[in-house]
Amino acid sequence: MAIELPAVRILIVDDDQQICDYMQTLLEKDGFAVTALTDPTLVENEVRHGEFHVIILDLMMPKLDGIEVLQRIRGIDKDIAVIILTAHPNLDSAIQSMKLDAVDYIKKPFNVDEFRDVLGRVMRKKGLARTPEEQLHKIIGDTIRGLRKSKELTLKQMSRRTGLSISLLSQIERAESSPSISSLYKIAVALDSRIQDLFGKE
Repeated sequence: MAIELPAVRILIVDDDQQICDYMQTLLEKDGFAVTALTDPTLVENEVRHGEFHVIILDLMMPKLDGIEVLQRIRGIDKDIAVIILTAHPNLDSAIQSMKLDAVDYIKKPFNVDEFRDVLGRVMRKKGLARTPEEQLHKIIGDTIRGLRKSKELTLKQMSRRTGLSISLLSQIERAESSPSISSLYKIAVALDSRIQDLFGKE
């Protein structure tokens, strides 16, 4: 079965055109679909229509500061992942941004590897798989959860049926653990399914 990776859509909001261009080039090379804005007043319209997974938001901008932009974003989408980017970090802005559910905070100038690590961590937290293996784990986990719930089985009941721990079953469903063939076989039997059914639709 071929796993098709959906493009993760990222919106960059920074009044510095050079930084926008740099991050856009970096992220597009990594396979992301990127939109960059230097005018923060345009963010609301983009968020309403752009279906973004992650927003990278500069904190200090002349027309609107990042906290106000983040408040507007949260008025439209409470779940979208927002990473705050700033050259002047301080405790107040950090607290304000975290209260508005910013998922991380990066100081400029940033190290590219550090930036990728933060982005990868945010994507894992939001369930945005980036490799075929991670995507497959997510498909398997979602399928198992769906089958289990359709049969009205609890994790505790599944644990008794399979001999696997509740913790492991939960990790497999959340795509946090790589299931062995033996585990998948036990889960399939417990769900009265074929093992290939756990890999989603052909």
